[in-house]
Amino acid sequence: MTTLTEHPTPASSAWPAWFQTAQSDALAEYDRLPPPVRKDEAWRFANLQALDLSAFVEAPPVASEGRLINASIGLNETAAKLILGNNALLHRESTALPEGVIFETLESAATHHADLFRRFFMAQPVELGSHKFAALHKARLAGGAFLYVPANTSVALPIEIFQWAEGRHTSVFPHTLIVCGENSRVTVVDYFKSADHLPAFACGVNDLHLERGAKLTYIAVQDWSRETTAVHLNSTIVGRDATSTALIANFGGGYVRGESLSRLVGEGARSEMYSINPVEGTREIDQRTLQDHVAPHATSDLLYLNALDDKSRTIFAGLIKVQPGAKGTDAYQKVKNLILSDDADPNSMPGLEILNDEVRCSHGATNGPVSAEELFYMAARGIPKDKARRLVVNGFFNSLLERLEDDALRAHLESLLAARLAIT
Repeated sequence: MTTLTEHPTPASSAWPAWFQTAQSDALAEYDRLPPPVRKDEAWRFANLQALDLSAFVEAPPVASEGRLINASIGLNETAAKLILGNNALLHRESTALPEGVIFETLESAATHHADLFRRFFMAQPVELGSHKFAALHKARLAGGAFLYVPANTSVALPIEIFQWAEGRHTSVFPHTLIVCGENSRVTVVDYFKSADHLPAFACGVNDLHLERGAKLTYIAVQDWSRETTAVHLNSTIVGRDATSTALIANFGGGYVRGESLSRLVGEGARSEMYSINPVEGTREIDQRTLQDHVAPHATSDLLYLNALDDKSRTIFAGLIKVQPGAKGTDAYQKVKNLILSDDADPNSMPGLEILNDEVRCSHGATNGPVSAEELFYMAARGIPKDKARRLVVNGFFNSLLERLEDDALRAHLESLLAARLAIT
């Protein structure tokens, strides 16, 4: 098998010619761009050794298609589901999609809905450091999910996407493109999962675009194997009076770099950015964010929660940027680190760049241990210390999940979290 750094993947005939040309251009850009260095502010504190891609190879077809389809279990009720393995479609089902909703593979959308695809696919430039990885993603992209919800359409039940990686040193490039028309409503749960415990590389992108008055809830459940190196890039564009709620649950991965840009381009726009990160062993979660207020009277609210055990490490670098015309901005940014070990290493760098005086902005980061009073309370009731600590962590993260409006979705995520923390 060829490695990622040798020469391009042969273009698939499923993609139109114009996109194959764009992929060749992206590969040339990847070759031109220098690798990241720690002296760059965007890579401050980063573990660049974890981003050595020399061992990773192109993903072969999955060997256990039926097993992965059967293992793609999520919510009890959904409007539709798409399952991909090693960049290829494995299964698709649609039970309750309203008329006009388009939910299909990315390569099908590039052919049959080229105008929409070309308008929104990776339309925003990378601003948080991973230009080289964005170029690699575009060059190697082989499959993904495309969702278009037309104006004045509500999808009552959530839509689920499962994106699997299988095989030693395999590389996957998951991509989710969601376009929400005016006054539309939809919830999407995106699962990123490993079929085994072998080393792998994931380089994913999601593009979320909300037109005027739209409401999108997007949940990313990242559950790669502990041997996986992952880079995930998000771009969210929020139009006038639209509301985006995005939650990232980093349950897996050995080294994970996440970049989330939320740009509020319409008056009255709202962006909620949440993340829960239980981290243990020597795992590292590196998250960089930008809340970019372009339009006036918009609101952004970021809350990231980290629980660090053993010799784990987290990095958060976030910026609230208020443009000159964005008067009446409300912007909040908070990072909370629950420290479970003296060897854990949290790094938090919240920041502000305010170019308009008529705003209300705040940011901050806190570090704290597990409450001794809580542990004593549970010990008095016969709960072992290890389980007590996990129950405290569970409550810590559930305080964020309580912000979700959908009861069934919240209960599902609470169940996944409890299983992740081994308290059920």
